[in-house]
Amino acid sequence: MSSFDEDDAFEAAMQPQRPSLSQLAMQGAREAAFGVPDTSYLDALNPAQREAVETLDGPVLMLAGAGTGKTKALTARIAHLLNTGRAQPREILAVTFTNKAAREMKSRVAGLMGMELEGMPWLGTFHSVCVKLLRRHAELVGLKSNFTILDTDDTIRLLKQLISAAGIDEKRWPARQLAGMIDSWKNRALTPSAVSGGEGSEFNGMGVKLYAQYQERLTTLNAVDFGDLLLHMVVVFQKHPDLLAQYQRWFKYILVDEYQDTNVAQYLWLRLLARGHNNICCVGDDDQSIYGWRGAEVGNILRFEKDFPGAKVVRLEQNYRSTAHILASANSVISGNKERLGKELRAVKDEGEKLRLIGHWDGEEEARWVGEEIEALHGGTRSRLRKYSLDDIAILVRASHQMRAFEDRFLSIGLPYRVIGGPRFYERMEIRDAMAYFRIVTQPEDDLAFERIINTPKRGVGDKALQDIQITARSNGVSLLEGAKIAVDEGLLKGKAKSGVAQLVADIERWSSLNVQQIRYGVEDEDALVEDVAYDPAEIGHIELAERILDESGYTAMWQNDKSPEAPGRLENLKELVKALEQFENLAGFLEHVALIMDNDSGEDGEKVTIMTLHGAKGLEFPVVFLPGWEEGLFPSQRSMDENGTKGLEEERRLAYVGITRAEELCTISFAANRRVYGQWQSQLASRFIDELPVDHVDVETPSGLYGGQRSYEAPTYEANPSSRFESRAAKADVYNSPGWKRMQSRTQRAGTPRTPVTIDMKASASFTLGDRVFHKKFGYGEVMEIEGDKLTIEFDHAGTKKLVAGFVMPADQAGDVPF
Repeated sequence: MSSFDEDDAFEAAMQPQRPSLSQLAMQGAREAAFGVPDTSYLDALNPAQREAVETLDGPVLMLAGAGTGKTKALTARIAHLLNTGRAQPREILAVTFTNKAAREMKSRVAGLMGMELEGMPWLGTFHSVCVKLLRRHAELVGLKSNFTILDTDDTIRLLKQLISAAGIDEKRWPARQLAGMIDSWKNRALTPSAVSGGEGSEFNGMGVKLYAQYQERLTTLNAVDFGDLLLHMVVVFQKHPDLLAQYQRWFKYILVDEYQDTNVAQYLWLRLLARGHNNICCVGDDDQSIYGWRGAEVGNILRFEKDFPGAKVVRLEQNYRSTAHILASANSVISGNKERLGKELRAVKDEGEKLRLIGHWDGEEEARWVGEEIEALHGGTRSRLRKYSLDDIAILVRASHQMRAFEDRFLSIGLPYRVIGGPRFYERMEIRDAMAYFRIVTQPEDDLAFERIINTPKRGVGDKALQDIQITARSNGVSLLEGAKIAVDEGLLKGKAKSGVAQLVADIERWSSLNVQQIRYGVEDEDALVEDVAYDPAEIGHIELAERILDESGYTAMWQNDKSPEAPGRLENLKELVKALEQFENLAGFLEHVALIMDNDSGEDGEKVTIMTLHGAKGLEFPVVFLPGWEEGLFPSQRSMDENGTKGLEEERRLAYVGITRAEELCTISFAANRRVYGQWQSQLASRFIDELPVDHVDVETPSGLYGGQRSYEAPTYEANPSSRFESRAAKADVYNSPGWKRMQSRTQRAGTPRTPVTIDMKASASFTLGDRVFHKKFGYGEVMEIEGDKLTIEFDHAGTKKLVAGFVMPADQAGDVPF
């Protein structure tokens, strides 16, 4: 261990600083005027905020609900510490998660103090503070003070080298998967020697060994990754108690923002620093802990009182953002969680409009309706409501693949929008790749498409091979595809490049030869909802062709084998792309549609509707919020529940709470009765969270039969209880009255066939037996093959085998004049 120099310049800089002349003058002016330091900022606080600000000694947990002014209270506390002389700026450690939040905090403190702060070096993000500490004490972990911080690309490149040296097949065991494992271990403050045998044997039995080699290689390179910044400082403080004691004396007060989002390493680092005096104030909301998938541990905030005996918990419950109806809905939903400290938001605003709940026949109908609602709100045609700017409106989805239907609809009607947190659907990498495959099949002369896909996925085609193909094509006056064929035939390509290009050329020729014409009933009629597919069995439709292209090219497998956190979302987006083809007769028509709508998007600045995920919306607020896709399996996410059980379900419920509390004035929740999942239409159950909404605060606009009723869940049981607490206005009429069903009715009447109103009986499961003939409005007539509770396996005459909830079908002899 290197000796610690008590007299070095770093310690000298940490000592209390003499106030500058300007600070003395300002302080003197205030004291001359008031006789005491100016604490007028306390008058702007409500009683709970003021209690949290003035409780300066000992551990304090500021349990701050959504929209309760936690940043205001946190910055006022820092100002109070400075203004009352409890601490100098350099004696306060204040950490948050983003640079933006840190800048905002410092700016607000300066405003409250009435002067520019001259130095608060320890107000910043966890990483920015730890990098300062680590540069000072780098030698204690075998580094030099000028170490390099690697980004993700550098990390992946280094891990690939180690995987290759270990003789592991990187295609089967991708570097990104190993990077995720190592990051998870570092988030939990686990060094290679601390990883358990079970976990360490992952990644082909080499996980912990490769982790140790990676750390050794980083030391040799004098480098760290972001996870090391916290991990190294935890290790330094654990191994060098004299150094830790010095920092405990220096940092007289510790403040932490968004404490519910801390991981284990951050938690341990804070615990070590606060152990000397326990003057730690953590601000957070256990009900908004939604980042468990990236290492956040909600247990950190839940056990605060146990970790810091004698802690004072101050609940901020007065909400300044949302109306009473919105808050009542959020309170009701989140009360379903058992693992929470408990609080209830109270509105400063009046009741406002009730939260709206509406069901739709399918996802496209949902997008159409939302578009119409936004146009009405923007145009000021909604009765009793003011006119809203498009900037006031947000659509918050659970998964990014949900965005496609809304983007398509908005582009087709010319409604400006922006996607926050990622590219728009048709601009995503995986979508552009897939579209390039479709383009080369429909237009073999599309050289740009060929260049994009020739080595995606990897086919051993390097720059030299591509250059040879380009030269061959130019010299023969043909397209790159034809040039590639010539290059293969004439032996201009060698090794993997030759076999890879030859296979791709053969695949494209085969795909292009397939008949992609599919006769679809009602395609030319925009109002048609019912389709009648008829095609020669020897032919395949364009949807099946698209699926074949993605599968046979290896593109789908490429993402299936990719273990990065982004890969599942990319696969979902590809499925959504294939789903979008349903609205068109062939690939060419679809490609033309996308090209036209993208060309019509000006991209100019101005008012725009915001589309983003629920995770990305945390910390934001909008006057109008739409929350679509509240269906079982989608929200709550089936993957989250399967992987994490009750813990995953509770995080999903917290995500629902976050979504509702983003709304200031209007909040609309919607779901679809049918969605295409993995290429097959499935009847959807409304989300269990819908049954947790308070009846008195919700207006239900759901058509009769679309809502399956209240369900009581105890994970991992997923059985339905058909009784509903909600009675919609539409249900009283016993008819479907959604826009989609109105269009179907109109179409049927034009054809001269009267339509019989239909009500789906959600208790129908008991009336079916094996072999019964049944009818479904999307799939037509079929026969019951299996019965499992309220779920039926049905062999449909034209749509194949489907598993449906019994309430969404009816006996065939009762179908009457229902159109199909």
